[in-house]
Amino acid sequence: MSEEATVNSDKAPSHGPCFSQTQALIKKKNFEHIMENRRVVVTGIGAVSPLGNDAQLTWEGMKEGRSGIKLIASMDTAEFPVKIAGEVRDFDHTQYFSNPKDARRMDRYAHLSIAAAQMALTDSGLIEGDLDRDRVGVMLGSGIGGLGTLETNHRALLNRNPSRVSPFTIPMMISNIASGVFSMEHSFGGPNMAIVTACATANHSIGEAWRMIKFGDAEAFIAGGSEAAILPMGLAGFANMKALSTRNDDPTAASRPFDVGRDGFVMGEGAGVLVIEELEHAKKRGAPILAELTGYGLSADAYHLTSPHPEGLGAARCMEMALKHARLNPEDVQYVNAHGTSTPQGDICESKAIKKSFGNWAKEGLIVSSTKSMTGHLLGAAGGVEILACINAIRESVIPPTINLENQDPECDLDYCANTAREIEVKAALSNSFGFGGHNASLLVEKY
Repeated sequence: MSEEATVNSDKAPSHGPCFSQTQALIKKKNFEHIMENRRVVVTGIGAVSPLGNDAQLTWEGMKEGRSGIKLIASMDTAEFPVKIAGEVRDFDHTQYFSNPKDARRMDRYAHLSIAAAQMALTDSGLIEGDLDRDRVGVMLGSGIGGLGTLETNHRALLNRNPSRVSPFTIPMMISNIASGVFSMEHSFGGPNMAIVTACATANHSIGEAWRMIKFGDAEAFIAGGSEAAILPMGLAGFANMKALSTRNDDPTAASRPFDVGRDGFVMGEGAGVLVIEELEHAKKRGAPILAELTGYGLSADAYHLTSPHPEGLGAARCMEMALKHARLNPEDVQYVNAHGTSTPQGDICESKAIKKSFGNWAKEGLIVSSTKSMTGHLLGAAGGVEILACINAIRESVIPPTINLENQDPECDLDYCANTAREIEVKAALSNSFGFGGHNASLLVEKY
């Protein structure tokens, strides 16, 4: 047989274009069937925040309307125009590492991330009993990563000499290392990534983990985000952008989303992480099911480096996609945890986006609040902590307030649950996170 004949004989028989189209339709239907029948539930929550060093303390602080914003204690702010932030205080990261040496070789952002991830894992009971660890993924992101490590070693380089730069500088600094180390700690061999989309990082991490479970690429994920940027470089960078509140004389009142007196956001730090699982996987092991994650939306503003689209068009598309995935109508959602940063433009744009996405329901029945009024803006960790508020609003029928809302901006004309938590049945809640660069992410959770 000739070489040409050998090659031709290996080709599959041709059945014409109709056969190919039929095959494509069958594959599409099979794929849609898989996606529809793989439901994803939340089985564990972990958090470290300015309101407390675990998820329960954070939630209690939100319900109480308690501010975690104070004068900065971790650095000298004498030369800075901003002297306030939402810091994580009295936090002992060493208890979350089996090897103290590992802890010393990691940045604070990773300490916070791994602590929250370990709490979520313990809450879920995922590693108790039989578990195929190659079907468990980790998706722990950070908007900025190891800024503290970069600062320390840059000083060593400039003030001393190159040999004084730590050999661990790069692995300590990069944003994916928390995700990698956590998988090593627990031998989780499933998909492992770290998303960096500024303040949308945690929501994108949870959303993409949801998508991978829906695709069948994993049975469970530990997913969320962390940030530790209350440092000279971080504070100076945001302050010089004129993005931060300078209400230094009254820290607890500084973060005031939707209020006419807002003058910028307040920096925060922390971590928020979920354990999410395919429903049957969770049921088989008798896991606690806290809520069902049913919708995920993402979009780009494609507009400006730091400013949102003035009409909120990208944010609206993002929320609408989450509703579509969840197969919900606007009136099926009772609560939106807003991005609500307390910036003059951002709060107006998000309010417009909510009205565009939810139509008449935005004013007729939807309740919106910004828990950043209490925590400050946790940047890449924000969505991971704020989805906690959505899940617990469903579980306890309580919507946390927007504190410091004393004189509501007429251009922010929704019900923002001003100053006091509200008891109301919540069957579905949506969490928004929008980042510099025009990155938008919305997550939708429902009562299971």
